[in-house]
Amino acid sequence: MPSHAEHVVMTKRHVSLPIGAEEGLRTFIAEVDERLAGSEDTCDVVEDVLIDLYGDRDAYERWQSGESISPATRVRLQGYDPCNSTLESEYYAEKDEATFQRSKHLQWLWRQFDATPMADNIEFALRFRRMLARHLFADVGEDVRIFKDVTFSYGHNITIGDNTVIHDDVHLDDRGKLTIGDRVSISDDAHVYSHDHDVIDQTDVENYHTIIENDARITYDSMVRAGVRIGENSILAAKSIAQRDIPDHHIAAGTPAKSIRIKPGWEETAKPVGEMIDNRDERVIPSSVPDDVTVFDEFGRTRTPPTE
Repeated sequence: MPSHAEHVVMTKRHVSLPIGAEEGLRTFIAEVDERLAGSEDTCDVVEDVLIDLYGDRDAYERWQSGESISPATRVRLQGYDPCNSTLESEYYAEKDEATFQRSKHLQWLWRQFDATPMADNIEFALRFRRMLARHLFADVGEDVRIFKDVTFSYGHNITIGDNTVIHDDVHLDDRGKLTIGDRVSISDDAHVYSHDHDVIDQTDVENYHTIIENDARITYDSMVRAGVRIGENSILAAKSIAQRDIPDHHIAAGTPAKSIRIKPGWEETAKPVGEMIDNRDERVIPSSVPDDVTVFDEFGRTRTPPTE
């Protein structure tokens, strides 16, 4: 047994599936990948894949042949088609409509896949999501691992580097722009934002470029505010909120997060522990509502302070 003064370096085991299972998942993922890269309508591909993933091909064929089905069955079968669904981000007025249409279909496939039992098969699910990410994200590096129930606003404004891990139930908001570097770790239940609301008028939204640099760690149930830069090799501690930039090699904790120390060994390289700088204004992404969208106040609130 090692003494208390010794450190045990942990690694991962290599795990493989039985040959038959490996062949099956490789064939399936390659087929979906090829279809998404081809000339088929993405909406049709997504619908077709989901029908088979949910084992509903027989019911779908009966419906298509004109047989009588229950209203509930019809709603279920129609729901495989992403064109029959809406997502929260679909209502964002400033979005690029043409870009969103394809990313919506791919996001629907991602979300519905995560609702199947197959999403708990780690070896299958990580590879399936990695394949989808190559079609959905702006750019994605090698050996990215994205676990279950990770959500995003669009997907197409996300860039992720090599060997990054994103754990369960993380929300990656890319209403603005989100850049995540190499070897980043984002723990369960973390939220990373790229848009913010005005304190007076919550319908007034400003989009930002949020950056998580190489080797940074965003730990359990923490939050990164829109436009913040998480520095290289830095750590945002559990249940902390990064309101300002975290310097390279620093550990930040609290609400709002403050730099509490420099990672051991980086003292001569890193800036001294002190007040963190707010550089969010440098990362604002200008946006406007298209001319063909009617501007209206969905809440109808009085926003003028009584002193005025």
